[in-house]
Amino acid sequence: MTDDVAQGVATARDYYDSDEAVGFYSQVWGGEDIHVGLYHDTDDIREASQRTVHAMAGKLAPLAGKRVLDLGSGYGGAARVLAGEYDARVTCLNVAQVENERNRKLTAEAGLADAIEVIDASFDDMPLGDAQFDVAWSQDAILHAPDRGAVLDEVARVLKPGALFVFTDPMQADDLQDRQAMQPIYDRIHLPDLASIGFYRSQLEQRGFETVEIDEMTDQLGTHYRRVREDMLARQDELGLSDEFVERMSEGLGHWVNGAAEGRLSWAIMVFRKKG
Repeated sequence: MTDDVAQGVATARDYYDSDEAVGFYSQVWGGEDIHVGLYHDTDDIREASQRTVHAMAGKLAPLAGKRVLDLGSGYGGAARVLAGEYDARVTCLNVAQVENERNRKLTAEAGLADAIEVIDASFDDMPLGDAQFDVAWSQDAILHAPDRGAVLDEVARVLKPGALFVFTDPMQADDLQDRQAMQPIYDRIHLPDLASIGFYRSQLEQRGFETVEIDEMTDQLGTHYRRVREDMLARQDELGLSDEFVERMSEGLGHWVNGAAEGRLSWAIMVFRKKG
C-alpha cells in the first residue's frame, strides 16, 4: 500500500470513528445502514435504506448458502438482512473499527454471529484468499478509496469464476463538463475525483467481468441527501450535535443535493459477473 493510499484509508477511518460521526450516522440512519435509500413512496430514511438492500438482493440468484463479501460494511445492516432473510454466509470487511464493534454487537443480538464474520481491514488490501466468494457486495463505499482500481483488483481476486459483484456508489456523471463545480464534493471526500458508470464498466471489463445490469437512479441520491439534511436539522438537539458539525454537514449534504439536481452526479445499482 502506497503512502497516499494509506493516508486516504486513515482519513476515512478517523472520520467514521469520530464521536460526532458515530452519533450522526448511528442515529439518522437508525443505526443499521449508511447508504442511499430508495424513496419511491416513502420519506422514512430507515425504510428507504432497507429497500435498497432488498432491491440489490433481488437482482441476485438465490443466496441460500452462498458466501457473500460485504465491502465497506458499516454497521452491518445489509449483512444481517442477507444472512437472516436470504440465508447467506456473510463476511463483512470494513476499515472503521467503531462501526465494526457496533456491527458485531447488533449481529450477536440478532442471533446471527454464526453466519456473519466481521473483519477489520481495508478493501484495497483484503486479508482473504483467492476465489473464495460467490458474491461481492458494496453500498456507497468505494468512492472513499484512494485507489479504486486496487479495490477492483481485490474484488476480482477473491471472487470465484461466475460470481456476481453488486454495488452502488455515488459517482460523477460520465459526461461531466464542469469539474470546478464538483470541487466541494472532491474536497469533502479528500480525493481528486469520483468514479463514474463508464469507469466501473471499463475497469471491470478489463478485469474479466461482464455487465449484467446497470439501474441508474440518480434522483434517489439527491432525495436521500436532502432527507438526511432535513432530519439532522430537525433533530440536532436530540442527537447532541454541535452547531459547527451541523453547519459543516449541512453545507456538504447540500453539495450532493445540488450536484444530483444539476446533472453532475450519478448513482446506480450495478451488477457485474466474473467470467469463467
